[in-house]
This record gives sequence, structure tokens and C-alpha cells, in this order.
Amino acid sequence: MKKSLLFSGSAGLALAALALTMPRGDAPAQAAEPVDAVAASAYPERPLFGDTHLHTTNSFDAFGAGNRLSPNEALRFARGEEVMSSSGIPAKLSRPLDFLVIADHSDAIGVTTDLYNTAEADLADPVLKRWRNMLHGDRKEAYAVTREIIASFQSGKIPQDLIRPDRIAAMTRRIWDAQIDSVERYNEPGKFTALHGFEFSLQIKGNSIHRNVIFRDGADKARTVLPFPSQGTKGPEPLWSFMEAYEKASGGRMLAIPHNANLSNGIAFALTGPDGGPLTAEQARRRAAREPVVEVTQFKGDSESHPYLSRNDEFADYGDAGWENGNAPLSQLKKPDMFGGEYAREALKRGLLIEARTGVNPFAFGMIGSTDTHTGLATADEDNFFGKFSNDEPNPDRINTIINPGIAESRIGHQYLAGGLAAVWATANTREAIFDAMMRREVYATTGPRMAVRMFGGWNFAASIFAGDWVKTAYAKGVPMGGNLALGKGAPSFIVQAQKDPMGANLDRVQIVKGWVDAKGAPQEKIYDVVWSAPKQRRLVKGKLTPVGDTVNLATASYTNSIGAPELRTVWRDPDYKTGQKAFYYARVLEIPTPRWTAYDAVRFKMKPPAGAKLKDQERAYTSPIWVR
Repeated sequence: MKKSLLFSGSAGLALAALALTMPRGDAPAQAAEPVDAVAASAYPERPLFGDTHLHTTNSFDAFGAGNRLSPNEALRFARGEEVMSSSGIPAKLSRPLDFLVIADHSDAIGVTTDLYNTAEADLADPVLKRWRNMLHGDRKEAYAVTREIIASFQSGKIPQDLIRPDRIAAMTRRIWDAQIDSVERYNEPGKFTALHGFEFSLQIKGNSIHRNVIFRDGADKARTVLPFPSQGTKGPEPLWSFMEAYEKASGGRMLAIPHNANLSNGIAFALTGPDGGPLTAEQARRRAAREPVVEVTQFKGDSESHPYLSRNDEFADYGDAGWENGNAPLSQLKKPDMFGGEYAREALKRGLLIEARTGVNPFAFGMIGSTDTHTGLATADEDNFFGKFSNDEPNPDRINTIINPGIAESRIGHQYLAGGLAAVWATANTREAIFDAMMRREVYATTGPRMAVRMFGGWNFAASIFAGDWVKTAYAKGVPMGGNLALGKGAPSFIVQAQKDPMGANLDRVQIVKGWVDAKGAPQEKIYDVVWSAPKQRRLVKGKLTPVGDTVNLATASYTNSIGAPELRTVWRDPDYKTGQKAFYYARVLEIPTPRWTAYDAVRFKMKPPAGAKLKDQERAYTSPIWVR
């Protein structure tokens, strides 16, 4: 089986804003047309798939790498329309997304676009003139000067004319208003939801503690603030204060989604507070209230777990290659003791430890994926990967691209992942319903495929539940993913159902990952294979399930669904539960092996993949946990 090919052919930056002229293809801003009210269902009936992390030409680094697509074109593409990519390749999704968040960097938002659109004669500063002309050069020149601009911001040696307060204020207002107009234009409740948002891109000495900020609200409230910049901040606390002030002043709502914890060098899920002391109950409570969801998989690696932390987990190495050696710019290499503060599973265990000490769990988060694409094209399919940046759009050289030039430990293009989607169990396809689902953590992450995954926890679930309207019964007698299950009698039971992506691969297995703190106060974890394909042929041998098999043909970048199962479901009861034990449980769903984008590129461009390039993998989904507490 092979999907059809759909194409032919940071931190420390000052707040800045939009281009003086909009990029090609944009219609004048118009007020959104009124829409009919959308009736919500009693409980979520199907997952909605979307991307909460997309950059357009208004992000300084995206523009420098060649992105010329505006929010309008990004939204049109996500809705299923064909657009022309920045490198001149027609691009289209095989099926639309249900929702999208434009999350351009709040720092330096639009600054490179603005400089590009300024006439040379209007620039007095020779450095700005040189930068402007290099941005008009070829892709390599534009990308090189973007890195130079970033370095100048970080060193504080930026030409002052570029960051004059009056210029910054005017540009920021202009870009934010234009983005709001675009989001309103394409928001169509019940069919496609466009949410307002931005990225807070704080890096501490190169260590990423970025957050995507999402509004529940419409244009009237979103216009009352400007995207909050990270420059001058030393942690996420000022962002939380900004969010609190917005909610108090407007009556609106915001949430923040941390991402790329794997590039934080251990500070994303630290056990300490901003003062370096142990995290307090108030600090834990504040974080939990502001950050209900974490992005655990995207183009720059996967942050679910790591073999160093989960040594008995044979599937803990997904998406690690190349992204485990240091922080984002590789300015600081990784030390083993940093891994614990970087991966979601370990953070969930740390949350239990902090809760035992303070009474509050700061890391009781749900899990989603998203792309972090800087092309304006939300592509999460392996056979339709348009790259992280526009200079990585389909071409025969992108597999070998040096991502961090001049650094011995540099990452290579083939180490990018091609996926990350947010799956949301919302009662309606509206801003309010999607936001509320994220707040209650009824969400899950996929590495790209659109498999449908449900999980419920309770104390008396049995296999007979599947005989009737089991979903209705599960909501009535238990809690869904993201929920808290009060302590009960016996051992907790869990319902898990996984259905394959209708256009994708069959399923290998469903696992449940458990984490708890033992009697000695040490965090523990265990992975259980709870249901799998071909159960008559496959057995657990010394605790390991025999492999599902492999039908991938690398010569044609194809696979067949002759193995695996289209659906897996079960009711599972924890056989190791100790009465009164506090724990978390989440499901991990694995597909059968399929080709990676590198294999599709090798066939498409008739090239031999480089040594070390991974050509196939088992894509997956991670549900939000259920906590027994």
C-alpha cells in the first residue's frame, strides 16, 4: 500500500512586526461573515485533527529560509486547498485538517519581512542595507543573513534603527491585526476552526523552553493584547502573568503548550523553581493551571521517552537520532543527567514526586503532537513532507543538508521527523470546544497518522461493555483520557480502542504505560502489551511480544496491510496494582512498519540514501494519561 504523492515536482529577540506589504496571494482583510451556531454533541463523537504550531513568512527564521506564504495561504492549505509553495511546488493535503493555530514567533515577528520590503534608499545604516540586499539574494544568502541577524540580537549588537520603540510598536500592531483578520476570515465553526495564537520562544543559553499560546476567544478580545515577547524574561513565569492579566482584563481565556522539551538540556521539567530552590505548591499550581498540554512529538524529535530513561522499553528511541546530543543550536552538548528534565514520561513521574511533597502536581499534562513547520504548510504525512524550512522543501539534497553548519556534532537533514498532529476529543469543531478539550486534557498525540484512539479508566469495567453503547457507558462510569480517577476498590481497569488511519497502515499493538512512586519514594514505570494483532500467532516471550513483521519495500517506498489489524480494543485491569497506590496510565498505539519520508525521497529523486539515514519506522500515538489519585 502506498499513499499518492501530493506534490509534483529565537530567543532573545526584540518584539517586532509585520511586513510593510503583504506577501503575494492575499486578499484585502475583511470582517468575518456571521455563521450559524454549531450544536455540540453530548460527548465527543470523533477526534479532530489539527496543528497548533505553524509558522508563516512573519516568523523571522521562516522568512530567512525562503518562506513567502502568509497566514492566509497557510489557512487555505490547512482547509484542503492547493497552494504554491515558496519554492514553486504545488502543494495540497490528501484531506483537510480540522483546525489550525498560526503560531509565529512573538519575538522579531515580521522583522525580516519588513526589512526585505524596505527600499534600500530608505536605509541609512550600512549594516541594514547589507542585510536587506542579502535577503534579496539567493536562498543561501538569505538564510546566512538570517542567522547573522539572530546572532546580533543575542549579542545585543543589533542596529538600533531596526528596533526603535516607535517602529516596533507600529509594526507589531500592524502584523497582529493582519493575522487576526486572516484567522477570522477562514474560521468556519463546524467545518474548520482557526484559532488565534503565537509562540513565546524563550531560550536560556540556547536551551529551549518555548511555549505556543492559544486563545479561546475571537478577534474582539485577541486585539486587546499584542503577542508577548520572550526578550528580557528568564523563565515562563512572566508569560503566565501576561496570560493572567489578559484573562482578568478581557474575560477571555488562554493556555500555553510547551514544546521541544528534548532540546532544553534538562530545564523543561525541572524539579526546581525559578529561584533554584525546590518547586513550591504555588509554583506547581500555577504551571498546572496555565499549561494543561505538552507537545511531545514534532519535526525536531520526539519527547515521549528515551532509552537512557526507559531501558526496558524497546520502542523508546523513536525520533531521537540527532536530537539527543544537545540543545537546539548545539551551543551546549547533552549530559546524561539532563535527560530526566526533557521527556514527558519522566516528567509525569516527577509530577508524582512533587505532588507527594507539596500536594500539587505541576506536570499533570495531556499530550499532543504538532509540526513546527516553518514553510506555512502543515504537512505531517511521510509521503507529503515539505520540510522544516522552505529551503528543505522537496529536493534531492535535503536528506544531506547540514542543519548546524560549522559544528562537529551537527544534525543532518534526514534526522528531521515528518510528523506531529494534535488529536482532540471535542464536542464540536469550534474554538471554544477545542480549547475546552485541551483544558480537560482529552487529547492525544500522533506522529502523523490519523488513527482514532479512545481511553477510559474506571473500577468495574468488563469486556461485556462493548455489547452496547460502550462510549456512553464509559463516560458515565469512568473518566476519559486526561481525567482523574478517584481511589476505589480493587484494581483500576481501562478501556482502550484504536482504529487505524483510514488512509494509512494497520496497527501492530496497543500498550499501556504505567508510572508510580514505590514505597521507598522512588519513581517507577512499566510497559504492558495489552492487545495486539494476530493474537493466535504472536505471543509474549520473556515479557516481550513477538514482532508484527515488516512488509516495507524500500525499492518502491511502499508497504502492504497484509499484517496488523485495522482495529484493536480491550478492557485491561492492572495486575500489579497495590491498594491505595497513586499512579498514571497512558496508552501508546503502534502501527506496523512503514516507509519514512527519506525512503519516499530516495525513490522520487532516484538517489541512494546516505549511510545512517533511517528509512522506515513504526509510527504511533500517545494518549493523555489517566491519573489514579
